[in-house]
Amino acid sequence: MVIMFTEDDFLPISALQHLAFCPRQCALIHLESLWDENRLTAEGRTLHDKTHKPLTESGPGIRIARSLRLHSFRLGLVGQADVVEFHDLPNGSDDGIPIEGSLKLWLPFPVEYKRGSPKFGHCDMIQLCAQAICLEEMLKVRIEKGALFYGKPRRRQEVILNEDLRKETEELATCLHELYNSGKTPKAHYDKKCKSCSLLDVCMPKITGVKKNIAGYLANATITDQESDI
Repeated sequence: MVIMFTEDDFLPISALQHLAFCPRQCALIHLESLWDENRLTAEGRTLHDKTHKPLTESGPGIRIARSLRLHSFRLGLVGQADVVEFHDLPNGSDDGIPIEGSLKLWLPFPVEYKRGSPKFGHCDMIQLCAQAICLEEMLKVRIEKGALFYGKPRRRQEVILNEDLRKETEELATCLHELYNSGKTPKAHYDKKCKSCSLLDVCMPKITGVKKNIAGYLANATITDQESDI
């Protein structure tokens, strides 16, 4: 049985990317409303501001929509796509959607803009996949691929929206709702990726992630003292 969410249940697609990067970061931002902008996030915001201007463009074989609002009642997600390109399909194709003023069918192609270079892991791909799933539900069409545009190399990275990526995205959407419903922020665990997190000074993973075992500490101290007396 497929559970359908209501608009009151909707959670931001961006939170899905945060969750994939780090559950604690996601909770600090979306549960505790903490945010500390650094140079990396400022550059990212500037890049998104350039694309988040409501605008429709057209060219030979392509229509471009910016800041397109997205939602999925199946996953309980809502958000905004940086860019959705609509590519025209050959005559006779039946797997696209109609666009007013055109006799052809068109296939959506979501593009998500990111600052810097491609990251380790799937967090950006998951955000893009979630956008595609929203578009599929809204437009009743299958989307096989999209793209990530990174500011550093200034080129696209095409992403195939295969079943493994879709499954991971849907499972994370379930985990996101569970995190919100729990209202609990996960404990910190330091990792190399923490260095690029804007919430590093707030999270303090090297301090808050260390388990303080006083009994163990005292036991080791006692043994050390006994050995020094021998």
